[in-house]
Amino acid sequence: MTVGIAYVDGPRLARALFAASDWVAAGRDEINRINVYPVPDGDTGTNLSLTLRAVADALRAHGDVALPATARTMARAAVLGARGNSGMLLAHFLMGFTDSLGARERANAIEVARAMRDAADRLYEALDDPREGTILTVAREAAAAAEGTAATECDLASFMRRFLAEGRLALARTPAAMAVLREAGVVDAGGSGFVRMLEGVVRYIDGAPVLAVEPVAPPESAAAAAVMAVDADQDFQFCTEVLVRGERLPPANEVRAAMRSLGGSIQVALVADVLKIHVHTDRPESVYSCAGRWGRLEETKAADMRAQHRRLVHDTGRAVALVTDSSADLDDAVLDRHHIALVPLQVTFGDRTFRDRIELRPQEFYRWLASSRALPTTSQPSPAEFVRVLRDARAEAEAVVAVLLSAGLSGTCAAARAAVRTAGLDGVHVVDSRSASLGIGMLALRGAELADAGWTASRIVKELERVRAQSGMLLTVDRYDNLLRSGRVSWGKAWLAGMLDVKPILTLDESGRIVPLDRVRGREQLIPRILALLDRRLSPRPRALRFGIAHADAPAGAERVRAALVSAYRPRDCFVSLATGVLGAHVGPGAWAVFYQIEDPAPA
Repeated sequence: MTVGIAYVDGPRLARALFAASDWVAAGRDEINRINVYPVPDGDTGTNLSLTLRAVADALRAHGDVALPATARTMARAAVLGARGNSGMLLAHFLMGFTDSLGARERANAIEVARAMRDAADRLYEALDDPREGTILTVAREAAAAAEGTAATECDLASFMRRFLAEGRLALARTPAAMAVLREAGVVDAGGSGFVRMLEGVVRYIDGAPVLAVEPVAPPESAAAAAVMAVDADQDFQFCTEVLVRGERLPPANEVRAAMRSLGGSIQVALVADVLKIHVHTDRPESVYSCAGRWGRLEETKAADMRAQHRRLVHDTGRAVALVTDSSADLDDAVLDRHHIALVPLQVTFGDRTFRDRIELRPQEFYRWLASSRALPTTSQPSPAEFVRVLRDARAEAEAVVAVLLSAGLSGTCAAARAAVRTAGLDGVHVVDSRSASLGIGMLALRGAELADAGWTASRIVKELERVRAQSGMLLTVDRYDNLLRSGRVSWGKAWLAGMLDVKPILTLDESGRIVPLDRVRGREQLIPRILALLDRRLSPRPRALRFGIAHADAPAGAERVRAALVSAYRPRDCFVSLATGVLGAHVGPGAWAVFYQIEDPAPA
């Protein structure tokens, strides 16, 4: 008998996953439509697609390497990029597959079949309460049936076709095992995504087109996810995810035990120094706090599942997604609540470069700053970071509005526009905030509120440009070292100002560049003078006003300013944030700034 494909190696595994990623992405909307378990939030297809895309991107970046390295890259990327319940389950499957392959440079049909069975077993081990009729059942039954084929069939192509056929049969049986599927008249969405992943691999093997030739017409019936109610025992508000990095991470069982009191649908994935946690909860902040004991929080996410379900019920979808950069200084909870994605800038200390707010949190930045001999530098996000975040946002919405650091201060806006052109992204609108820190953050927040209210991307952009024109900043610094390095003041002026205890007050001009505005002698005069300058700018009193106070490790002064502003203006919001390293690197410790945003409507 002629053997079609005798083995899988690193390059073959990578190409199979590229095909799987593309085919799942092409069927994403249909998988979303039938998503009713564990909650009917209509995002299983999106989560599987984004998880597989993260894997495919990592493998492309890695190039053609041996099977062990390819499999390790696949598993690690799946954990790092896992989205939602379905993405975490897929990550567990790929980790089990990788562990089973071990150090083999090539794997034949029997070894691949064994790895598939071990991967299916890994899924069951990963869950506190495994439920039949889900992706678990589909993976286990398909792997068990296909393993018998591998014992007599050396051709991996034939094995994969049998694996797919058994997967389809197992998927068709899922409603018999789960009442909610029978009631909705659908098969399991996670299992459907798993089968579609296998279809992509088989289509690649058979030389069939991997991407759909033409878009599939939407079904006339309403999405099953939209008409189903949420079970009482699954009715948590937030789908919460945390990525923790550390050298001494606890075992997965210990993490799951700690999370049980906080919610349900708990999944934990552990790869080397990376821990990924998924839990449905009403208290995301408690999840973050608990996870923070084990290492450094690199990513947090809390998607409002009830809001997602409401959008499905009213057939509104998500028209516009908001993106900003890590210098925006909005708290993680605010970003999560309004689904604002972050692109990290970079902070460099000596020969070490960190992704801002991901690899270097603000508190850590100031500890480094206090002990470092060399002053830190900053740089714009890498093109790959921009493409990744903007593409993910575009996959979840019809259009994207990205509100970014002033072009007068950084090349971030230019880098974003270049990334949009290079990646061929459509529907992405880049807005120059002409501001920094909370000036960016509050503008992005306003954009997110308008998106939630149903505004189109073009209307949001015009409104943000109007709000931007009537907003501003007042900044003061305690030391001149960082300003000197940037060329803002000469050595002589800095020396004289230091001798006389002169404190500068800086602002932003119309192009978003920092310019001098005023100066006072003595730190005690700063707050009264800045409040007086604000009073001039905010007369007559705006009706819709937000404040933001960002400080470079100067919490006492920031609190005094906050109390004064709240008392005088009764603003809609008054945010106080420890400035991220991107601002702290340029203004130095002790600096603080007041940002104001006027949202009063334009005169009739």
